[in-house]
Amino acid sequence: MIYDVIIIGGGAAGYTVAAHLANLKDKRVLIIERNPSPMRKLAITGKGRCNLTNDCDIETVLNNIFTNARFMRSSLTAFTPRDTMAMFESLGVPLKTERGGRVFPQSDKSANVVEALRRASRADVVTDRVAKVIKQGDFFKVRGKNTVYSARTVVIATGGVSYSKMGSSGDGYALAQSFGHTIVPPRPTLVPLETIEDCAPLAGLTLKNVSLTLKQHDRTLFKEQGELLFTHFGVSGPLVLSASCFVTSPTDCRLFIDLKPALDDKTLDARILRDFATNKNRQFKNALSGLLPEKFIDVFVERSGIAPDCRVNEVSKTQRRRLVELFKAFELTVTATRPIDEAVITDGGVCVREIEPRTMQSKLVQGLYFAGEILDVAAFTGGFNLQVAFSTAYAVGRACSRENAHNGD
Repeated sequence: MIYDVIIIGGGAAGYTVAAHLANLKDKRVLIIERNPSPMRKLAITGKGRCNLTNDCDIETVLNNIFTNARFMRSSLTAFTPRDTMAMFESLGVPLKTERGGRVFPQSDKSANVVEALRRASRADVVTDRVAKVIKQGDFFKVRGKNTVYSARTVVIATGGVSYSKMGSSGDGYALAQSFGHTIVPPRPTLVPLETIEDCAPLAGLTLKNVSLTLKQHDRTLFKEQGELLFTHFGVSGPLVLSASCFVTSPTDCRLFIDLKPALDDKTLDARILRDFATNKNRQFKNALSGLLPEKFIDVFVERSGIAPDCRVNEVSKTQRRRLVELFKAFELTVTATRPIDEAVITDGGVCVREIEPRTMQSKLVQGLYFAGEILDVAAFTGGFNLQVAFSTAYAVGRACSRENAHNGD
């Protein structure tokens, strides 16, 4: 079973490489995917809606890549977010752009994106787990469970180790190492955070339009406004996932939630006074419904140090100042990131110093390429990680097209 190109990994990057090779005449392309259902991780992105890129310029993408952005400049220049959008539109997937430049299919169904890539690839697909890849002369031998496949070119697009239930197993790391490649130790990123404070009473509560600041040793590492979710172990949600990218060690790592980012201290104090004036004969614990979600009130009252049954008209100016501080900086102490299995992406992977950035070809082995999350490149949420996958896949597809055209002469 001899192929021109074998792609190991049937995720977004692997199928996009195949799609870019689809017009090669008389060339056989094979995708080897260990799971019966390919692109499972792509299917769940954006809560099943598939935030497939971000409608922005290259510099904005690079600014949102926090690991090895410089390496990505060539491939992003060759295949921009607008190119990604044009590709999917041409594949029959109408798109829309939402807050923050996030691009989704108009249908809000990731299945449409998955199906479009599946149709466009036109590759042979087998369900198998690659155990070993070796190079003999001009050909690679790819050993599956019971079959050996051969090709002049091999693309490793197996992803990282996050979301293992979606098929990410880290198999590609061992394959890369067998050819002498260095693997930067993978760590979870875009991952929920555990806190020393008991957040179980707040589990399921979403706070919208809040500001989150991450500090370590009193140095601000991250600050952004958006949405946050409390869980039984700590916090999650878009803000926390982005903040987690800066948690290399949880030592003295603290989160500060500004519950009222649109109000400065003076304005907030005036707002509290107005609410208290309306509820002056009520107990303190019953006078906060206009300022906080119901589920948050008991925890907030306990943290404030004010007796729950204290009458509002008895709250002192000093206590009110404490309330303002609490509204503007509700503090949580980070103890750990959640396991890598719960991370959206993996930070780490094949060392990019060993990869040619224009083609994604190995600098160590001719004909060996890498695409997508297996590379040591990581970005924030907002469609940037999928754009990395699509841009690296395009670089591989273009290089393989040229290589195979030359071999066919």
